[in-house]
Amino acid sequence: MIIAEWQEDRLKELVDFWNKELGDHYPMREDLFKQNSFEDKNICLLGSAIALNDENQVIGLVVAKRWNEDDLNVDMNKEVGWIQCLLIDSSFRNRGIGTALLEKAELALVEEGVQTILIGRDPWHYFPGIPYEYSNLNRWFEKRGYTNNGSDHDLIAHYNDQSDFKMPSLDEVEFALLKESEKEQLLSFLHRCFPGRWEYEAIHYFKKGGTGREFVVIKKNKKIIGFCRVNDSESPFIAQNVYWSPLLNGHLGGIGPLGVDSEERKKGYGIAIVEAGISTLRSRGIHNIVIDWTGLVDFYGKLGYTKWKSYSKYSKSLLI
Repeated sequence: MIIAEWQEDRLKELVDFWNKELGDHYPMREDLFKQNSFEDKNICLLGSAIALNDENQVIGLVVAKRWNEDDLNVDMNKEVGWIQCLLIDSSFRNRGIGTALLEKAELALVEEGVQTILIGRDPWHYFPGIPYEYSNLNRWFEKRGYTNNGSDHDLIAHYNDQSDFKMPSLDEVEFALLKESEKEQLLSFLHRCFPGRWEYEAIHYFKKGGTGREFVVIKKNKKIIGFCRVNDSESPFIAQNVYWSPLLNGHLGGIGPLGVDSEERKKGYGIAIVEAGISTLRSRGIHNIVIDWTGLVDFYGKLGYTKWKSYSKYSKSLLI
């Protein structure tokens, strides 16, 4: 076995390898893999690698990440690192390849000052943990010092042409798609109310040419007090809740993240902004909608959402 550097010129091979191993449940596309595993500035190149057999064929991969976008005024923890993905060819397992790749990733992250490693949950992630379909990996990671921290889920609802969600109508507030001219107001709202990852994702949304059609907002007295992100195939990049659209017939839409100013909660705005997101996507002819990475199963269940995919959350502390 050879452990080679992380190389974009092997993109097609890596995607073919992924799909051979995971494609039935998580079908990969070249543009998605390039977006998340090569273009992300947070990739730790020293901790990412490709395992090759004697015929120079891909038999394994690992992608490690740590926060590296200090040019952005975003509240992200530099002491947290991520293993975005770790995958070994099924015919080459139990030979120490996975252990070697994980140790390489961990060592590089330690040298970068990381104190806690998360499985998934990275910027431009694929998974918020270990997918339940591969729960046999849980014990493998536990033996290497990782701790199970519960579960998160992707939820899904299927709508037919008779399913109708109208834009909510509530006193004192209005629901509308974000206007391009309201970009700075949205970013200011997120910086104040939801600093960190959601703000980070919005910044990159606009950097990639977003015009506002992916954000439904609640406004009171013309000020934004809440938001809901909505994604589809026309969004400026492939968003997390539409990653696995090849599994479904027809277009897939995604809802989330979403939130309401803490001073405006317990007024029914939370459920209403979800309804506004559903209405927006349904008006685009979308029948399948996913809400990804959430533990609020009962909350979204009120709107007909059920579990689609589930993940076990894992972390490892590197503090002695």
